[in-house]
Amino acid sequence: MFLDCTLRDGGYYNAWDFPVDVIHQYLQAMQASGVDAVELGFRSLKNSGFKGACAFSTDDFIGSLTLPSGLTIGVMVNGNELVGEGSQQEKLERLFPNNADNSPVDLVRVACHVHEFTEALPAVSWLKERGYRVGFNLMQVADRSEDEIKALAHEASQYPLDALYFADSMGSMDPDRVAQIIQWIRSEWKFDLGIHTHDNLGLALSNTLRALDEGATWVDSTVTGMGRGPGNARTEELAIEMAGRRGKQVNMVPLMALLREHFKPMQARYGWGTNPYYYLAGKYGIHPTYIQEMLSDTRYDEEDVLAVIDHLREEGGKKFNNATLSAARHFYASEAAGQWSPQQLFSGREVLLLGAGPGVSRHRSALERYIKEYKPLVLALNTQSGVAPELIDFRVACHPVRLLADVESHVNLPQPLIAPYSMLPAAIQSLLKGKEVLDFGLNIKPDTFQFGAVHCTVPTSLVVAYALAVAASGDASSILMAGFDGYGADDPRTQEMQTLFEQYQKAEQSLPLTAITPTRYGIDTKSVYALDS
Repeated sequence: MFLDCTLRDGGYYNAWDFPVDVIHQYLQAMQASGVDAVELGFRSLKNSGFKGACAFSTDDFIGSLTLPSGLTIGVMVNGNELVGEGSQQEKLERLFPNNADNSPVDLVRVACHVHEFTEALPAVSWLKERGYRVGFNLMQVADRSEDEIKALAHEASQYPLDALYFADSMGSMDPDRVAQIIQWIRSEWKFDLGIHTHDNLGLALSNTLRALDEGATWVDSTVTGMGRGPGNARTEELAIEMAGRRGKQVNMVPLMALLREHFKPMQARYGWGTNPYYYLAGKYGIHPTYIQEMLSDTRYDEEDVLAVIDHLREEGGKKFNNATLSAARHFYASEAAGQWSPQQLFSGREVLLLGAGPGVSRHRSALERYIKEYKPLVLALNTQSGVAPELIDFRVACHPVRLLADVESHVNLPQPLIAPYSMLPAAIQSLLKGKEVLDFGLNIKPDTFQFGAVHCTVPTSLVVAYALAVAASGDASSILMAGFDGYGADDPRTQEMQTLFEQYQKAEQSLPLTAITPTRYGIDTKSVYALDS
């Protein structure tokens, strides 16, 4: 069974809101390219936030479509909707009010985590009694032991399943691991076996083909690989392979037109497909939704993504959780440690903080004149170099991954570096050997600004928060800000920074903030040109 599940797995990107004309074109392309079955979406009782028709795939909706003859029509149910509180039979009756004879749906697949599998399996008997073909997809089995996998396969063999699938949920398998798992399952399961692959490591197609060689009889794919995270085996490639294995001619023209007209533009917009971040997630067994969420959120730059991956590699990230993602971004969670106090150098001084925005270079001449005349203490974030280097007194950095990326630049820059040195990984400390580093400690705690003698607590790992705390801890007189232009109104970084500035200004011992180059943030603003005149 060659099954395409684009409208189900791909819906994670567009809230399962596929236009009906695209669905019709998709169905015709599937039939022409030799696909046996399509999974038109989820069948779900949950209704939170807007989702399109393919999130529910009701009989009424599917019945309104023009369905090609000979194409098996399927839907998927999340196993977590069938287990736990409440009667499983009542849930199934709500999900499937019609017998298969009176429904456009032929096939029902249930996606289960290992811990849900036993409790969800009785649904097989209920669905079979009503005439449906039934498949179960076992998720996250890549790192399960031989005994565990054989036990799960044995349990499945007690029910009249049409197909038992295993899913490479983390995209961490290679072909040899696929073959090993199939061998273990086959020792207890003698019926149709399927695989659903993810492309984190770029191995989705290779793993699918190896599964076929090892006796799998059901395989999944999606158009352009559209699916959660890096996506899946690509239908346009698997269709060619399947046609060769079956010795049949297929018509790829409708599928290629579908790609050109609809799915390639969607891919450019939403960005699914493997990349180095997904590769690392697959390598370390991290749920791909962590990567998907970070890549779709402009608050996460390259340093943040890599830092989160490194954190989850150590702490574990097999199950996606928003709170875990937020916590992983803020990696300084231990008690702050530092040795240097900024008071001697900062006390009573006006501080000019140079951000990375274009306002610094655009107004460079005016800023340099102001620095020369009024001699503020000049702090540059990271390796920002929008003014003459000799006019910068200190550089401020705190993000370990960003520090690692910039370490060579910092070693060669003449200014002392303010950083939480004693809290950094030993590898970074070693690379900074010989550099003058002023060790000011850092702790991250939501909604908190606290300014100590040799350390601070701030609400985020953003270097600007750390720099503002350094100035406040040093008892400076005020802070002028240049290069904090801001982002677009709809960019989440704008609200994050605005919230940060508001929290800082409310904190005890905070300093007055004044932007002297253009800014979109709601802080006091004056012109560097008026100050310079």
